[in-house]
Amino acid sequence: MSAYEYKVVPAPARAEKVKGVRAPEARFALSVEKLMNAHSAEGWEYLRAETLPSEERKGLGGRVTQWRTMLIFRRARSGATEDGPPLQAVTGEAPGRADPGDAMPLPGVLRADREHEERGVADKPAGRRLWAVRRDGGER
Repeated sequence: MSAYEYKVVPAPARAEKVKGVRAPEARFALSVEKLMNAHSAEGWEYLRAETLPSEERKGLGGRVTQWRTMLIFRRARSGATEDGPPLQAVTGEAPGRADPGDAMPLPGVLRADREHEERGVADKPAGRRLWAVRRDGGER
C-alpha cells in the first residue's frame, strides 16, 4: 500500500484574461490548465475535483451554505516504501521512562468556570468563557 500526501486547492472562480483567447470556456480551461501545470511542476499529481459545502456567516447571526469546488492533488510521501511506514507496537508506558509506575502529567484539565455561582450572580455577563483550562489540576 502506497502512502500519499494530499494537497487541496480551490478551483479558479474566474477565468484569466489572455490575449488571443476570447471564448469564456477557453479562458477558464486555460486558467485551470495553468494551475494544474504549476502543481505538476512541484511533483503533485491531479487526482480529482470535488464540490463541498462550506457554512459561512451572513449578516449578524445568519449562516449560509456556499458550495466550493476544490482540486485535489497527491504525491508519494518522501521516504515512504511500497508497504508504507513500519508499524510500531503500542504499549501503555511512555518510552524512555525510568519508572513505569509514575503517572504521566496531563497537559491540562477542563473545568467549569463557576465564579458566578460563588459570587451569587444569577446571570453570567455576555462574552464570558464557560470553560477554563487549569494546568495545576486544582479546584477553582
